[in-house]
Amino acid sequence: MKTPRDYRCHLRLRVRWSEIDQQRIVFNAHYLTYADCAMTEYWRALALPYEATMHALGGDVYLKKASVEYHASALLDDIIDVGMRCVRIGASSMVFECGIFRGAALLVAVELIYVFADPATQTKKDVPPALRAVIESFEAGNEMAELRVGSWQELGAAATPLRTAVFVQEQGVAPEVEMDALDRVAVHAVAFNRLGVAVATGRLLPAQDGEARVGRMAVARALRGQRWGRLLLEALVRAAQGRGDASVLLHAQCHAEGFYRRAGFVAEGEVFDEAGIAHITMRKMLRWDDRVIQH
Repeated sequence: MKTPRDYRCHLRLRVRWSEIDQQRIVFNAHYLTYADCAMTEYWRALALPYEATMHALGGDVYLKKASVEYHASALLDDIIDVGMRCVRIGASSMVFECGIFRGAALLVAVELIYVFADPATQTKKDVPPALRAVIESFEAGNEMAELRVGSWQELGAAATPLRTAVFVQEQGVAPEVEMDALDRVAVHAVAFNRLGVAVATGRLLPAQDGEARVGRMAVARALRGQRWGRLLLEALVRAAQGRGDASVLLHAQCHAEGFYRRAGFVAEGEVFDEAGIAHITMRKMLRWDDRVIQH
């Protein structure tokens, strides 16, 4: 019998009122919805924005067959853990297994068979070697993003489209405000997925009076919540520590305050407007009483 530990990709859900039937258990068809949600989470765990990735690969993934085996029922307000893994890749097909658990108890097992195909004709095509390699590497336990730290000259071409998508297109920041002269003197960090696409970026400005400043933190919209932002932030903090900075300051968008708090930053002062978006100042001490604090 499978356990949650058999899966690297997990999605946690709470059973909602709308998902139970007259027997007061989850209606059987909703388990396929849970599996489909976990499939979306699987692509996110691969650091692959689905639509852009499929366009780049010249195909799309279509469900061919779904098989469901019921062992026990989920109830209203249950917290369920939905695990997803790829167990086999054929010439044009990919077989996934999904386990839906309450605690360690397996409630439902789902098998999904997908076919890689031409989106115009829906005729099958060979699974691209690059996609096969990404999935096999993930299932082997490898990291899905490569973090690079460097100058704007080295990383600017990769960071610019992502920052434009997040800040200019998504949040409405003026392009002339988003791209400034400080980029050329900052240390930049960019996370690249296994297809070489930038999925997260941020920058560290030169220190003033011993205090560094982190900014322009951006993660591809489809991939948020997968710790790429945390990896970036930790890399920039390490860079500040490495040059002996005493503290790191940032202007956090208020909705992201919790993210920075979990990384050890402390909010200071009142909320203020920056580029039309509510921000709050946050600071993390790196050196206290002349001793560098390791994080």
